[in-house]
Amino acid sequence: MRHLPLLAACALSAMSFAPLAHAQQGQSMTNTPSAPSLTLERVFASPGLNGPAPRAVKLSPDGRYLTLLRNRADDRERYDLWGFDRQTSQWTMLVDSLKLSSGRALSEAEKMQRERQRIGDLKGIVTYEWAADSKSVLVPVDGDLLLAGLDGTVRKIEGTMGGELNPKLGPKGEHIAFVRDRRLWTGKVAGGAPVAITPEEANTNVHWGEAEFVAQEEMARFNGFWWSGDESRIAVERFDESMVGVVTRAAIGAEGTKTYDQRYPAAGTPNAEVSLWVMAPDGSGKVQVDLGADQDIYLARVDWAPDGKALYVQRMNREQTVLDMLKVDPATGKSSVLFSEKAADKHWIDLSDSYRFLKDGSLIWWSQRDGFGHLYHLKGGKWTQLTKGEWTVIGLVGVDEAGGKLTFTGTRDDVLAQQVYTIDLNAPAKVQRLTELGWVNSATMDRSGQTLMISRSSDAQPAQSFIADSNGKRLAWIEENKVAGAHPYAPYLASHRPAQFGTIPASDGTPLHYMMITPPLEPGTTYPVFTYHYGGPTAQVVTKGFQGALAQAIVDKGYIYFAIDNRGSENRGVKFASALHHAMGSVEVEDQLAGANWLKQQPFVNADKISTFGWSYGGYMSIKMLQANPGAYAAGIAVAPVTKWQMYDTTYTERYLGDPRKVPEVYEKSNALADTAKISDPLLIIHGMADDNVVFENASAIIAKMQGEAVPFEMMLYPGYTHRISGPKVSKHLYETIFRFLDRNGAGSGK
Repeated sequence: MRHLPLLAACALSAMSFAPLAHAQQGQSMTNTPSAPSLTLERVFASPGLNGPAPRAVKLSPDGRYLTLLRNRADDRERYDLWGFDRQTSQWTMLVDSLKLSSGRALSEAEKMQRERQRIGDLKGIVTYEWAADSKSVLVPVDGDLLLAGLDGTVRKIEGTMGGELNPKLGPKGEHIAFVRDRRLWTGKVAGGAPVAITPEEANTNVHWGEAEFVAQEEMARFNGFWWSGDESRIAVERFDESMVGVVTRAAIGAEGTKTYDQRYPAAGTPNAEVSLWVMAPDGSGKVQVDLGADQDIYLARVDWAPDGKALYVQRMNREQTVLDMLKVDPATGKSSVLFSEKAADKHWIDLSDSYRFLKDGSLIWWSQRDGFGHLYHLKGGKWTQLTKGEWTVIGLVGVDEAGGKLTFTGTRDDVLAQQVYTIDLNAPAKVQRLTELGWVNSATMDRSGQTLMISRSSDAQPAQSFIADSNGKRLAWIEENKVAGAHPYAPYLASHRPAQFGTIPASDGTPLHYMMITPPLEPGTTYPVFTYHYGGPTAQVVTKGFQGALAQAIVDKGYIYFAIDNRGSENRGVKFASALHHAMGSVEVEDQLAGANWLKQQPFVNADKISTFGWSYGGYMSIKMLQANPGAYAAGIAVAPVTKWQMYDTTYTERYLGDPRKVPEVYEKSNALADTAKISDPLLIIHGMADDNVVFENASAIIAKMQGEAVPFEMMLYPGYTHRISGPKVSKHLYETIFRFLDRNGAGSGK
């Protein structure tokens, strides 16, 4: 489940949980007669109603070209590589994915890695990398590795056979490395067949150059090798998963079933044994990094010092309460602890990529040591806190070392609308906001910290993106995406319903943020409510960005759309998050009920028609909510629910619930199977029958339990689909199934 919610990227696919614009409670707005209503079919069709959705925006090393992956109007899931020449202000398609497509089916390893990256539904070009000379880009297409020149030439990397994983150019652009057949291969970009630089292991459970399953799924680390800046050395991970338990995963399809014996480290069972090695690009001079005597640890992050004289390794204990920063001599592999980060009581270490080693040997570091996520500076063995307050730094965006400036995103002005800020490294007390209030902003930056690439959205404006200077001044649109003219959402703008915000107190008085979208309210009329929840750790549902077309379609069907962020959700600090420590299925269920009770007090709400919907952790929540509060909800929908936490992986589950071998009572209380007999309200269970994340046994376990107890429920299963269950037709089918279920059980709008 990573640092994101349990596959929250799939929850309400094609929907962005981020409304904006403040409206009065119960505000009425008359639909323009000519404005069409949104249908579920249109929501999931091409072109996407959000407009163009560029991905992977990058600047060429020389700063001249801006490149991105842009999806096609006639196929929203297929991406091509486009480039913007900043000298001529011209856009050009650099690589046409259809022209270069071999049609080769992806290997199972490639498919599973894309699932881990949450891009399993994308086609064409899903990643690329600039060459150091700014004259070409490395582009994988259908498993082939291609070097595409700006002059229009395309060259296949010599010696590649298809199916190579994680191709990466060296920082100088002289070497390329990739994984094939569980080994790391390197070669010269200029030509010559790559060679394997790690041994061919007889044990098929040993992998070189790859990230193990839990690193990809739960630690947002997808790489298993790291080039030094001068390409003289490469650090390589080796993992052995022989000791990891085998799960026979059945991918049940429409016309057959395939089974996969997958090494899956379930909570309380052994993890893979991980080691780290340093070697020359040809594999010579190999030394093992000293990661300590305890082998039951997590290899969290690996970075080279800017001068290449040291390797920095973040080592985390199995309990995920202590993270050690190791400083490693790459010539010998000897390590020492530079510093340790320790979690607060009844909390855990939240891994972050918001850090940077500077050329002067100092470090910018993100930590929650004062109760909120903030930036610190470690220099000469002394720590200086750079940002402070009861707000959160969400991410370090860029560092201008020459100018002594840091750029970051955070919630200093509004926890529901993150902004981009900058501070002077030597005088950090003055925080300068670079972006406009009323927008939710995210950003990336070039390595030198000179050029910003900002993405923003608001209530009725899907994501826009632009290039800005280091002071936030817009230089050029990347994608203005203005909802006007031929924009696909323009015909529906007149009937767009604004989001409303407020807070509801939890039982202990903690304010909980909610968001609500209503249809035009008619006096004396009450409306059913469709509530969305996620509820799990590290998720924030209520924000002030573009809410998305699906939410508007639900409102067009006559529902009030409602969401509330319970205790345990993201960006409210350590204490707020710690409410779920060893307590999943408790306070978040209680807080969602507070939202439902508040709704029942509103004169425009039909108190007998409040339904609740959740996907993944949210599906688990739907079940727990019906168990805990019979009669509180008219119906519940649980998509891909976790029902037994012992079946989920070590890293995610143990982080929040502990080790089931030590605290079995925590698991028994948190699981969703014990109290199924208490469910008396209509329940719809939905699951993909090839789900490799929340495996299908979670659904079959609760199905069998409820059948054995003669507890009525309904279900819809999707053969061949994974945790995503998405696509133009199948998504339409899924949501139509949901709304027919609500109508059938007296919780719907009938539309």
